[in-house]
Amino acid sequence: MRHSLKHITMVFAVMLALPVAAKGERFVFTTIWTAQAQFAGYYAAKEKGFYDEMGLDVIIQHPSLTSSASNRLKTNQCDAAMFSMMSAMDFIAQGTPLVNIFQDSMNSSNILVSRWGADPSKMKGQRVGIFNSDPNYLTFIMSKKEGMNYEWVRFTSDINVFLSGAVDATMVVSYNEFCQLKQAGFNLPERSLYRFSDHDYNIQENGVYVKRQYYNTHRSTVGKFAAASRRGWEWVAAHPDEALEIVMKYVRKNGIHTNRVMQKMMLEEVLRLQIDRESKRREFRVRADMVRKASKMMFEAGMLKREVTYKELIGL
Repeated sequence: MRHSLKHITMVFAVMLALPVAAKGERFVFTTIWTAQAQFAGYYAAKEKGFYDEMGLDVIIQHPSLTSSASNRLKTNQCDAAMFSMMSAMDFIAQGTPLVNIFQDSMNSSNILVSRWGADPSKMKGQRVGIFNSDPNYLTFIMSKKEGMNYEWVRFTSDINVFLSGAVDATMVVSYNEFCQLKQAGFNLPERSLYRFSDHDYNIQENGVYVKRQYYNTHRSTVGKFAAASRRGWEWVAAHPDEALEIVMKYVRKNGIHTNRVMQKMMLEEVLRLQIDRESKRREFRVRADMVRKASKMMFEAGMLKREVTYKELIGL
């Protein structure tokens, strides 16, 4: 017994003497919304050790109703945050220099859905639900350009306002509220859908951004984050079922009210939106033509004080 205790004591002493493995460089990243399959690639890069292999200790945060991604980046609570391309361009034009370090969207997910089976593009002056937490750039631009003169009704995050009949149509994204409508058994004939990507409004959406000053002093860090994030998304595309398990782990950890079927639908749609329509590949890059198009539309609609260039958006 004494021999065993002596042996245990010696082993413990040796363990205490061993150097503690140093963590990688800390990098705090805030997503654009609460935990869900939309961020599967980043979760996978974290859980599979891809960030660790790059020497990064990545902390994934989610925003709250009182602390948005933009507020966290502005107040230095994180190093990087996720924004839509148009939101980032708005910030830049207002004097907050941002640089895109990773792009996970290649197409617009925006859809207008009519409540009564009518064509949303022919519902002039009707009541349309829009996200209260999002600038809804494309929706406003489309309404103005097409002379729709919609009456806007703001809602927070779910589809109840639409299902109750309080609005004639609503703005949804194809990987979230549109999936909720499907789960609710709502009839969705194509004539009642206005898919922005099928018209002249196909603009890339979410990407990861850092402040220009941070980018200038941490180029190696952001390059490593981008490489590991891309690897994470490519792994997710090749292992969707295992990726879904990782997503559900984050969903449960953050106490999000959802279900596996919903998250599976979301993941499938997010992966579809990552495919560039021209190359038919996942490119994870900002397209110069879409930046020019978005900047021109926003400037002409009075949303930008000046046009934002592709080069400044990617830090050139």
